[in-house]
Amino acid sequence: MLRTPTPTRPRSADDLLDTRLVAQLSRLDIASRKVFSGKMKGERRSKRKGESVEFADHRPYVSGDDLRRLDWHILARLDRLFLKLFLEEEDLSLHLIVDASASMDCGEPNKFLFAQRTAAALGFIGLHNLHRVACSVIGGASPEEAARLREGGPAMDQPSPAALTTLRDVRGRRRIHDVARYLCAVEPAGSAGFAENARRIALSRRGRGVVVVISDFFFKDGYETGLRYLLGRGYDVFALQALSPQEVEPDIAGDLRLRDIEDADRAEVTISAPLLKKYKQNLGAYCDTLRQFCARREITLMTVRTDTPMDTLILDALRSRGLLR
Repeated sequence: MLRTPTPTRPRSADDLLDTRLVAQLSRLDIASRKVFSGKMKGERRSKRKGESVEFADHRPYVSGDDLRRLDWHILARLDRLFLKLFLEEEDLSLHLIVDASASMDCGEPNKFLFAQRTAAALGFIGLHNLHRVACSVIGGASPEEAARLREGGPAMDQPSPAALTTLRDVRGRRRIHDVARYLCAVEPAGSAGFAENARRIALSRRGRGVVVVISDFFFKDGYETGLRYLLGRGYDVFALQALSPQEVEPDIAGDLRLRDIEDADRAEVTISAPLLKKYKQNLGAYCDTLRQFCARREITLMTVRTDTPMDTLILDALRSRGLLR
C-alpha cells in the first residue's frame, strides 16, 4: 500500500460536510445500547428519574414531596398516596477517536480524509441533538511538520512519537465549526501508540458514553489492549475500520524497495500473483481476528471501504449497525 502522493486536505466544515448531507444528518441521533446518566439536560433518556413527559414508575408519597406529582387515579382507587415518576432527559457523551498515524495517509480516496469526514458527520449529529461531544486525534502532526517529514527531513528515518490531542467536551449546534477546525488542524504522521493513548483517554474521561474509534486498526502495538482500556471504563464502544480499495485489491507489481512510513522499517520484495494472494489471505485473517475480538466483547465493529459514499455510510450502514437512529 503506497502513500497518497498529493492528498486533498480539508480546511473548513464546508470541505468536510456536504450541504445536502447536512439536511439529512439533522434528522438522525446517536444511539447507545446502554443507558448512561448524563450531566446536563438534553434530549436523551437517563437512568435518573426526574421531570419529563415519559412515565417511568410510582413510589409512595413521603412528607415534603411535590403534591402536583400525586397520582390522583390511584388515590381514588386505593385511597393511598403515590407519586408519579418520569424519565429525566439528559445529554449523552459522544467521544470520537480518530487515528492520524501515517498509515492513514494512504489510498484513493484517502483514508484520513474519510475518517475526518466521518468524524465531522457524527460530531454534527451529536451537537445537533445537544449531546456532549469530544474528539481525540492519536498520532498526527501539524501541517508544517507533516510537510517537512514528507519532504524527507532528518527525522524521516526515525519514528515520530505517538501524539495525543483532545478537543474537550463541546455542546451546542454552533460548535460544529470548532470540531471541524480541530480535525483540519492535523495531518497524519508517525505512529498512533493506540494502547497508551487509549489508556490516557479512558482515564481522563468524566462520566461514560459512546466512543467511536475510526481507524484502519493497523497498529504495531496491537489494538487489543487499547480497546480493553475503553471497555474497562464502561463505554459503549463502536469500532469503524476504514480500508482503501487499494488495500483490499492491490494494484502494484514488480520489484519494489519498501519503507514503513510509521517506523521506517525497510524491505525489498517482488510483487507476484502468489504473493498478492498470500497478502489477501493475511488481510482477511487479520480482519477476521479483529471481528472475533470485538464480537466476544460486545464491541460493534464495521469494516468499510473509503470509496463508500458518505450518505450511504451514515444514512444506511451506521443506522443498520445501531450507532445511529
